Amino acid sequence: MYYEKSLPGLIADVSITVFLAIFSLLMLYPLFHIIFASFSNASQLIHHRGILLSPLGFDTIAYRVVLRNPRIVTGYINTMFVLSFGLIFNISLTSLGAYFLTRRNVFWFKPIMLMILLSMYFSGGLIPFFLIVRNLGMYNSLWALIFPTAINTYNMIVLRTYFQTIPASIMESVQIDGGGHFTILFRIFIPLSLPAMAVMFLYYGVSHWNSWFNAMIFIRSRELYPIQLLLRDILLSENNVDRTVLGIDHANPHIIETVKAATIVITTLPILFIYPFLQKYFVGGLMIGSIKE
Repeated sequence: MYYEKSLPGLIADVSITVFLAIFSLLMLYPLFHIIFASFSNASQLIHHRGILLSPLGFDTIAYRVVLRNPRIVTGYINTMFVLSFGLIFNISLTSLGAYFLTRRNVFWFKPIMLMILLSMYFSGGLIPFFLIVRNLGMYNSLWALIFPTAINTYNMIVLRTYFQTIPASIMESVQIDGGGHFTILFRIFIPLSLPAMAVMFLYYGVSHWNSWFNAMIFIRSRELYPIQLLLRDILLSENNVDRTVLGIDHANPHIIETVKAATIVITTLPILFIYPFLQKYFVGGLMIGSIKE
């Protein structure tokens, strides 16, 4: 049945729509600004002031400079290494931990759960963290970006809550048929938790892709820099620094600004392309996994 909205309700809907449209534009403009800047002429861009609504003199030289820079390629390779192995460890350990936390009859369950929860709020600090990584022989190694962050407590609790929505009768049926814990986890829990697993992939994947702080602490060889740490070096570069960091040998002294913008675009594109495919799982998996008992 159709109900005609009252004037106050219509005004409220229009106001909310206008507000959300303006808010969305404010959130999207920095992205468009970087894209327009990356395709702009360097000399025109450096003298431009105010809002940038289109490329200034369309030019792709910044992308050619970035793609010719071997450090960009090396940074991508290092990041993909960390991302690939990191996701394997992240998803495996998080799934095992979440499954363990669904078993109420395990020995010392409450003390273990309490220690896990405390780790969300308290840590040993940066210096003990550094000393542990160094003493384990992972200093100046890409493994230092994988093993110390192999599991996130919040993600494990979200996945555990999602696992608890699976009926216990299914697990009992598997156990009657002779199935063990690994059978229940890998053949029941994980296949029935694809929305939550997609959220875990997105959370951990974005975390690895955007991570630069741990790399700055543990990595000393430039050949091992992930793409985000390399991007940090590029963004902090000025006209008077060694241009080999940017891979620039062009005569235009202003091209550094467009190269910075092009590098940001290139390092952001993978996440922008992947997120739409996982977005349909994201809201449902996160909300269901956040339901408390």
